[in-house]
Amino acid sequence: MGASNTYQTIRLRDIATSERPQERLERLGAEALSDIELLAMLLRSGTPKMDVLSIAGKLMNEAGSLAKLTSWNENDFKEIKGIGKVKALQLQAVMEIARRILSNNATTTKLFDQPESVFSYFQSIVTGLEIEKFWVLCLNRRNRLLKKKEVSSGTASSSLAHPREVFREAIKSGACAIICVHNHPSGDPSPSSADIKTTRQLREASRTIGIELIDHLIIGNRDEDPSHRGFYSFKEAGLL
Repeated sequence: MGASNTYQTIRLRDIATSERPQERLERLGAEALSDIELLAMLLRSGTPKMDVLSIAGKLMNEAGSLAKLTSWNENDFKEIKGIGKVKALQLQAVMEIARRILSNNATTTKLFDQPESVFSYFQSIVTGLEIEKFWVLCLNRRNRLLKKKEVSSGTASSSLAHPREVFREAIKSGACAIICVHNHPSGDPSPSSADIKTTRQLREASRTIGIELIDHLIIGNRDEDPSHRGFYSFKEAGLL
């Protein structure tokens, strides 16, 4: 956790009744509320020593943004004074809903014709993940998505994913081509020796089976990426 922005906290008792979050929500709609006011509506109440706006302000100052809250777990929320177990679990559930909505923002007609489009699609999916996951995108002949399938999770061995599992999904989906994707929880998408080895195995299997391996992307984040792109493309690197 760590804030990149500083949010001004205003105490509830210092605000006229008509300008408090609930009244503003009823009168103006949710879009008129600030980030802190929206969080205050989720929290609903404060404590005898700290009102709900103050708690929401502390939450935003610690996280730095609403987006960063999507990666918080129960214990992270409970570290904020005024947030107990029940509120922490409620907030965690809301953030998971937000993550799922963002991760399902694409339909089966999603076009993956550039590494940037894959990165954009996966940004919300990998946000907050603390383990490594590997996916295969099964595509039709026009590079449109037929199916996204998670192949492995929490990889601890030197092999990210076995080609057999990857191409089994492609065959089941009737795919003409695939793109493989995995994340680096560290945020740095630079490939490891295991990443390179897996890509070579997938490339050879692709040639044997006759389903094109268009690319293998490693997803990180721009802040930790030396190139500031947030992803690494084996195709762009000339390794496919």
